[in-house]
Amino acid sequence: MVSMTLSIPEELKTEMDKHPEMNWSEIARQAIREKINLLKKMDKLLRHSTLTEKDALVLGRKVNRSVAKRFLTYGTRP
Repeated sequence: MVSMTLSIPEELKTEMDKHPEMNWSEIARQAIREKINLLKKMDKLLRHSTLTEKDALVLGRKVNRSVAKRFLTYGTRP
């Protein structure tokens, strides 16, 4: 198995130290494994996509404007 060094903020380490019963290395491995699985699914889903990064940004901005408009119309904010 390969070893990896991970830097975390001091306050996070303090919180982790409150739970020494936890296997933090295993938790990190599981989180990385879950993220890799998600990325594989996304790669498979997008394999044949013709959407460019620029297209995605434009679409994202349109969605953001639409959502903001809806919240402002109903007088509520997210």
